[in-house]
Amino acid sequence: MSHQESQKLDNVNPLETRVEDVIERGDNDFLDDNHDQDEHSESSQSHQAVDESDSSEDEVAPRNTIGDVPLEWYKDEKHIGYDIAGRKITKKERQDKLDSFLASADDSKNWRKIYDEYNDEEVELTKEEIKHIHRLLKGKAPHAEFDPYAPYVDWFKWDDAKHPLSNAPEPKRRFIPSKWESKKVVEYVRAIRKGLIKFDQPKEEPRFYRLWGDDSSSADRTKHLAYIPPPKPKLPGHEESYNPSLEYIPTQEEINSYQLMYEEDRPKFIPKKFTSFRSIPAYENAIKDSFERCLDLYLCPRVRKKRINIDPESLKPKLPSRKDLRPYPSTCYLEYRGHEGAVLSISVEPSGQWIASGSKDGTVRIWEVETGRCLRVWEIGEAVQLVAWNPLPELPVLAASVGADVLILNTGFGNEEEQKRIKELLHIGTPTTDDSDDMSSFLSWIQDEKYDCIRLRHYRTVSSIEWHRKGDYLSTVMPAGESRAILIHQLSKRLTQRLPFKLHGLPVSSVFHPTRSIFFVATKKNVRVYDLLKQKLIKKLETQLREVSSIAVHPAGDNLIVGSKEGKLCWFDMDLSSKPYKTLKCHPKDITKVAFHRSYPLFASCSDDCTAYIFHGMVYADLNQNPLIVPLEILRGHTSYDGRGVMDCKFHPRQPWLFTAGADSSIKLYCH
Repeated sequence: MSHQESQKLDNVNPLETRVEDVIERGDNDFLDDNHDQDEHSESSQSHQAVDESDSSEDEVAPRNTIGDVPLEWYKDEKHIGYDIAGRKITKKERQDKLDSFLASADDSKNWRKIYDEYNDEEVELTKEEIKHIHRLLKGKAPHAEFDPYAPYVDWFKWDDAKHPLSNAPEPKRRFIPSKWESKKVVEYVRAIRKGLIKFDQPKEEPRFYRLWGDDSSSADRTKHLAYIPPPKPKLPGHEESYNPSLEYIPTQEEINSYQLMYEEDRPKFIPKKFTSFRSIPAYENAIKDSFERCLDLYLCPRVRKKRINIDPESLKPKLPSRKDLRPYPSTCYLEYRGHEGAVLSISVEPSGQWIASGSKDGTVRIWEVETGRCLRVWEIGEAVQLVAWNPLPELPVLAASVGADVLILNTGFGNEEEQKRIKELLHIGTPTTDDSDDMSSFLSWIQDEKYDCIRLRHYRTVSSIEWHRKGDYLSTVMPAGESRAILIHQLSKRLTQRLPFKLHGLPVSSVFHPTRSIFFVATKKNVRVYDLLKQKLIKKLETQLREVSSIAVHPAGDNLIVGSKEGKLCWFDMDLSSKPYKTLKCHPKDITKVAFHRSYPLFASCSDDCTAYIFHGMVYADLNQNPLIVPLEILRGHTSYDGRGVMDCKFHPRQPWLFTAGADSSIKLYCH
């Protein structure tokens, strides 16, 4: 093979897998031409001597000079390499696969052609090149005249040489034991006997192990970051038995003495005797307790955080853009003026058409939302602390708190049938007192002739009013540390009942659950969740705040926000923990009110610093995904009066609008 052909063969290095097909199809030609090899061997050698040349003029350089750059870099380019002048070498247009297939069917030599990627051309292999490739694939030499089994030539003369390298006899030390080795062995033996050299003992598994032992300190488990040791409850003793001995059961005198002790010194468990295991009160809730414990372990990875060395910049939360979270209130659109004193409370009608406000000037006003026109005014004569609109559209009545009295006012909206029903509902023949549970001393239902309404007279100032979603029940809160501090009134039957729970602290506010029979009571330190049907405490939320000022429940009912008088806002995920999921320090002064939107993922807080903060709060159905909280906007516009700022805030029930009531005797509407 000529030098030019060998150069061409070297250039075809990254060939396509068509070479295998070429070799297989060329086997027959190779066998046919094999018997002519001996006849033409001498002639081929003579021709080879003539063709071979060492001249550089016979060498053909590759057309494309891309160096050691991979071909993948030119995959999306229109050129492949550069010529000697530095100009780009454009690729040849590749033929369509269908056209190339038809052309190959007509070409008899198509099986010899392969595509050279580096030179961007098709190469037709000769018979001689196919033979060389075939020999290389079989592991043979490329040239047929090469003899791999040539006779061996021994360049050393062995005649009359028994010891070619050395004629010396074997040394004596090879047959005598080494004294140095024996000394080292003695030293090792002495060191082992003295204990200087210790061997690794095989690890033995203990035959017995403690069934109730604490394995949380095991080195094999604690070395992993994600290992969380299971809780180890205290083992029960004789006192915790359902049928203990008589000496463990305290007498009635001892039980009475426990009540005189401080709560931290009082025993946590008092032994009792039961006839059977099924009669234990905890037996009914055993499955539920096991489920809640499994749920805690399932949600535990949401709380545990691994310590990893990462860039501090990556720790900043990647919050979505505010443009993607629209709509939300950002601009003051309308202002309602007419009150002469600070507006203490506002409430929006369920359809969003009207808004009610109560002021320090002793008036209750109803406004039209879209025009700002005042439709009706009630002159109460005393500061109106709270107003709350009934959530039922077919029952347009308004509850207003004036000192220790709560007035149920008829707004006058609705058709004739609704008005007739409202007048019958708000009519009381004679002043009645609720004798149930001896409530006559601190509550009475009175017919108010001046305003043609019902007056609920309490024994203390009412600090919170909240309607039930059905519109027939109304809860009132009085700041007293007694069980009668929270009352629930039924409007249709004119009945009042107190909360059947013991309050631990002064109550601040109360809220009904949006969908279930659950009642939230906020004291100055904690929030307690009660089930009204089963009449028991469900959960106690620890706010870790100095003093709670207001609460609001998410429309789904699983999340809660709490505002405090130190300017902090806490978000509780009740499925996750009884402690705050997020604590936001947003206001420099007291937070007066917090509110959730009914349909949009928005919540707001207002403060005495004359601002209202708008947040995006998205709650997901997946328990493994935490709620998304993003601050959106700070609404300003109110002025401070007598040290007070924004007194109340409420969302529009249908639109992403926010109403704010300020101490500057104005009500503002913020729209998107």
